[in-house]
Amino acid sequence: MADLNKLTIAAARDALRKGDVSSAELTEACLGEIESAGALNAFVHNTPEIARAQAAAADARIKAGDAPDMCGIPLGIKDLFCTKGVPSQAASNILKGFKPEYESTVTSQLFDAGAVMLGKLNMDEFAMGSSNETSAYGNAVNPWRRDGSETALTPGGSSGGSASAVAADLCLAATGTDTGGSIRQPAAFTGITGIKPTYGRVSRWGVVAFASSLDQAGPMTKDVRDAAIMLEAMCGHDAKDSTSADLAVPNFEAMLTGDIRGKTIGIPREYRMDGMPEEIEKLWAEGTEMLKAAGAKIVDISLPHTKYALPTYYVIAPAEASSNLARYDGVRYGHRAKLAAGDGITEMYEKTRAEGFGHEVQRRVMVGTYVLSAGFYDAYYNRARKVRTLIKRDFEEVFATGVDAILTPATPSAAFGLGEMSEADPIAMYLNDVFTVTVNLAGLPGIAVPTGTDSQGLPLGLQLIGRPWEEGDLLNTAYALEQAAGFVAKPAKWW
Repeated sequence: MADLNKLTIAAARDALRKGDVSSAELTEACLGEIESAGALNAFVHNTPEIARAQAAAADARIKAGDAPDMCGIPLGIKDLFCTKGVPSQAASNILKGFKPEYESTVTSQLFDAGAVMLGKLNMDEFAMGSSNETSAYGNAVNPWRRDGSETALTPGGSSGGSASAVAADLCLAATGTDTGGSIRQPAAFTGITGIKPTYGRVSRWGVVAFASSLDQAGPMTKDVRDAAIMLEAMCGHDAKDSTSADLAVPNFEAMLTGDIRGKTIGIPREYRMDGMPEEIEKLWAEGTEMLKAAGAKIVDISLPHTKYALPTYYVIAPAEASSNLARYDGVRYGHRAKLAAGDGITEMYEKTRAEGFGHEVQRRVMVGTYVLSAGFYDAYYNRARKVRTLIKRDFEEVFATGVDAILTPATPSAAFGLGEMSEADPIAMYLNDVFTVTVNLAGLPGIAVPTGTDSQGLPLGLQLIGRPWEEGDLLNTAYALEQAAGFVAKPAKWW
């Protein structure tokens, strides 16, 4: 079989079962691709020895007839997931050289299912960013290019390395994390599928924390069926994570019928933004028509507190970040600055953090410290928590009227050039999250599906937001949209 690295999880699984291909062959095909894709800077820690050993074990399992769906599938793992004995540094210099002695729950579950780790993937430092430009490893690069242009484009962030690796077929799928859109925005920028499950559906244990009440891990895959297969392997209750839900995990793949007749899809009027590119508007209208043609009922809905979502997010997320990142102090692990004669503990903290944290992380930690400080706690943090409750209530009220899913754009534009936003005000960059943050604030599941391209040939995605814990239903609606859109474009290879 040619181009093994281009297979989907479902196709690879079926080929493995039939004996048409081995996990060792799949793994070698991906390792070869990674080797020649240095220009994308997607993989930052390669683990070929681990991959080959896991592939050999997977092949033995398949032969023995004891093989879950993910057995033998080569994956990339975002650098935010702690992996035993392998550098896990959240793309930050402060964690340089950190090799955990334990395995995150998500990677444990994937490896228990027989998945193969090819290596660790690039990301924004501590997942803070929407363009993968804050990484200590340098920028990850989008495999897509504008028609007739050689400008390097962002793959989105923070899971930029994951998105780039999946879109360029360096791996069959990858893990990502989503705090304000960090799975869905890069998925839309690179023409792949990314789902953020309901908060609590996937364990956060062993995932380096950014904002604990918002972070959720999920799969980034080549299509919706793969997302369903991989998500099932990642889910499940974990006693080590107090926010993990003790709920049965359904067979998500079995729920992909593509039949959405009688479903109600809401179109929120607040997501029509001033200055929204015409192409995004058109894509949204086409997506609505596709779902209508598939038998869904389309209704206009209102989510009135949406306009407060970005400021609310950019108070809560930095506040939680400043609390979570206080542990990086140069005492127990990670980087410690060299001290001058007479320096005490305060100087050690100051110098270590100044050297270890990049500018965006420093900015957000300072914002977080400010909104949690005595004089401002009520004015900012408490108020943001109250508005968050109102945003969540908006969704609850809409779902109570019988709406099954909500259709919105995934991003306000196609992928932009690396460096094009560097001079912009930070808020202009934060606007990339405008359609995605509400989902994190409300703890809901959301999925980005590629549905078309813009005038420059770049992929564009739509987002579906589902009811809490109903990922199966959401995946099925996304599957119907995917079938109708028929998106098959791939980036032309230049790397």
